Parts: sequence; C-alpha cells; structure tokens
Amino acid sequence: MKLNPFMKAGIGLTFALIWSCPTLAAMTEETKNFGLDVKITGQSEDDRDLGTAPGGDVNGVGLDLRPWVYGESGAWSAYAMGQAVTSTDIIETDTLQQSDGAENTDNNDRQTKKNYLAMREFWVGYRGFTPYPGEILKFGRQRLRNDDGQWRDTNIEALNWTFDTTLLRANVGIAERFSEYRTDLKELSPQDKDRLHAYADAAYQWTPGNWVGIRGHHTHDNGKLDYPEPGVPTDSLDKKQNGDISWLGLTADSDAYNWRNTNTVNYWGSITGMSGDIDKVNPLNADGTSPTEAKRGENLNGWATDVGVRLRLDPQWQVGAAYARASAEYEQNGLESNRSNYTGTRSRVHRFGEAFRGEMNNMQSATLFGSWMLNDEYDASLIYHKFWRVDGNKPVGSNGINAVENNTDDVTGAILSSTSLPLNDGEKDLGQEMDLVVTKYFKQGLLPASMSQAIDEPSALVRFRGGVFKPGDAYGKEVDSYMHRAFVDVIWRF
Repeated sequence: MKLNPFMKAGIGLTFALIWSCPTLAAMTEETKNFGLDVKITGQSEDDRDLGTAPGGDVNGVGLDLRPWVYGESGAWSAYAMGQAVTSTDIIETDTLQQSDGAENTDNNDRQTKKNYLAMREFWVGYRGFTPYPGEILKFGRQRLRNDDGQWRDTNIEALNWTFDTTLLRANVGIAERFSEYRTDLKELSPQDKDRLHAYADAAYQWTPGNWVGIRGHHTHDNGKLDYPEPGVPTDSLDKKQNGDISWLGLTADSDAYNWRNTNTVNYWGSITGMSGDIDKVNPLNADGTSPTEAKRGENLNGWATDVGVRLRLDPQWQVGAAYARASAEYEQNGLESNRSNYTGTRSRVHRFGEAFRGEMNNMQSATLFGSWMLNDEYDASLIYHKFWRVDGNKPVGSNGINAVENNTDDVTGAILSSTSLPLNDGEKDLGQEMDLVVTKYFKQGLLPASMSQAIDEPSALVRFRGGVFKPGDAYGKEVDSYMHRAFVDVIWRF
C-alpha cells in the first residue's frame, strides 16, 4: 500500500516521539502500557439513496484492530494508536467516520475501501503548567471532544490545552487536518483542505451539579479555489468555497451528559450564533461557457439551539424530551459527530437519528426517549425523532441520506448523470425515525477464566445500534417508504 507523505511523516513522528526518550521508552517497556482494541462490526443498511439509485445497500462484517502504546515520564506523556481494518463490504467500524459521500466519489484518491491501514492518534502531552491533575497540553493528532458532540468530536492534528477541575473546565486550541492518515483516503475532503480551526470554551459549576458555560469557534479557510473550465470535467474533490466563519455560544446543564449522575431531573440547553463571510465558485453558464464573475461573496448569519430534559423514574428507568432548531443559514463547524450521552446511559447515541444523521442546518427536530440501565451490565435507549425544515425552500444537511436525481437518456433509459435530489419546494416535513441502542457490558466475573486477566471492566461489550427512517413529504412520493441502518458491535480491549 502506498502511503502519502503526511502519513509517512505522522507514523515516523509517532514512534520517534515515543521512543526517542530513553526514560520514556524504558518505562513503557517496564509497565506494559500498551494494548490492543479488537472490534468486530456487522452492518446492515438499506436505501441510503431512498431507492433513487441502483445498489445503495450495505451488508457485511468488518474486523477493526487498534494497537496502542502509552508512556509517561514526569510531566511528559505520549500516546499512539494505529488501525487495521478488513471487511466483506464497505462498512463503518468507527462512529467518528462521517458518511460524506466518499464511497461515491469519482476520484480514486478518496475512494473508501474494504481494507485499509491508518493512524488514529499520535500525540505528546505536558502537564507542567499548573499543579492541577486535570490540566494537560497535547500536541499531535488527537481526539477532540465536547460533551454534546455538536462542536468537536473527531481525531485531528491539534495543539490543545485542557483544564479540568471540580469547579472550572476549560479548553483552548488550534487544529487543522493535513491528512486522513489512511491508506485508502489519500486526499482530504474539499471542506477540510487548508481549513484552520481556533476554539476556546469554559464552564463553571455555579452550584453543585449545575454548570454554565461559554464557547467560541472560528474557522479560517484560505484554500485555493478550483474554478470550472469549459469542456473540462469537474472533480468531486474540487474546492468550491472558502472564507471565515465564527460561532459563539452559551450553555447550561445539570451535568446531564454524565451518565453516572443520579439527579432526579437533568436538563441541558445551548444557544449559538454564527456569522461569517465566504466566497463561492460560480458554476459554468447553461451553455457551458465561463461565468462573468468567477466567484461570488456571501454573508452568513445564523443561530441554533438545543434544549432537553430527562426525568429519572427510578434507579433504572429514565424518560426525556428534547428540541433542536437551526436557522436556514446556520451550519456546524465540521468537527462534530452529534453523538452524546443525552439519553442518560453509557452508550453514546446520535442526537439526530442513527439512520437520518441530521445536522444543525435548516432543521428542527423534536425527540422523545426512554432509557434503562441495570447496574453495570446493561443499558438501552429507545428514541423517537420528528424532523422538519425551517425554510421550506432551502436544503438541509444530513450525513445519513444520499438521495439522487437521475438524468436519463430518452431512448435507451441509461443514466447520463446524477445530482442530489432537490427537496420539494414549500414542503417542510423531512420525516420521522425510531432508534434502538442496546448494550451488554461484560465484567471479569462473567468472562471465562482464561480471559478475565486480559479484559478489564468495562472493556468488553456487545452493542446494537439501529434506526428506521421514514421520509416525509419534502422528499416527494417517488422515494422508498423506509430506510434503515443497523450495527452490531463486539468490542474487546486487551
């Protein structure tokens, strides 16, 4: 397999950083700070394209091996995790993997494959700036995540400082994606090319169990735009937009994303404003000639909110409701996963549907859910979502749906080209969904004696994640009635 220069540099830097320090290398060897995460994933998916294109089904099993090594010496630490994936179909073994259409690209430099190697993380940490144990500065490719998953939840190259104490939590950093560090994805998506992220957030516990916070994010996208040329086919990886966008938000919660809390009532709420200036490439004229202006400037202004409440009926059962709304121009910063523990269990669930996977963009959603936990052995969440457009004449963002509109030959019926299916003007009903997430956790006492020493609680689990989406009137009447996406994950951590 051919590795691109960024992957070679990343892999080389990882091992150089970890073992170049004799003390760190010796300590790593002495304390056995290494391991292997083994994940087996089965995926069943039907009609991501809502029946608008041939194929569109996924049925397969994948094996995902993630070896890791960690060491520390004094205030310094270092960590690296690799990845090797093999599968019978192109499936998602990683909940951080975004369905951005890479599977359907016409450019082989970003063609998702069944088998690949990757570097997930490689970073060096330093804890010497303050005496607090929850403070650390990390440099390298690392996992950035906030509680609701709507701002950051991804692996990315970053310089990140975290301060985490009983009364105050804060993060500040910069991040930019230089490579996917995967043997199959040799190019970045157009949205990630030359895009710098700067962010900061802080939250204060003003009374026991209740937090208020402020957070900000800025993206500076100065990548070279790819302008269309008459007679030259467009590339799916052409960069069509750049600019600067800023987000500023306020939050309040009762530690609701902490599944260990025993509050009778949990709540969360956030409101965010977004503003920016962007440049977009103008397409060719209808007759195939170049437009008068190569690009156009646009001003963006939008806002979004997400609120929810969860009631504990007894130590095992909880019920709740949530509502989210994002204006027509609002968009997320591109580092989000929208996965969190909002149902009150240890299992993180997609806030806008395991199947639909909506985004905070011209969308509002109403959610009802119930959850159940039995000690440290089981948890389950049953969720109902209803989705609408805010502006019935503008598109929405969704990582889970890829419906297309085909241009066919009048004589032969052959498909000449396909574009994204436009939603019906004036129709706001996007659809509804039911999700079920069930997990069984294994303790040492429940494992065979030969495995009990190798697996630490809760390092082994079996989890089902599934959703059934029913499209609404906005998709028209020519699409299929239902689509589903379901996973079974089996995880061991040695």
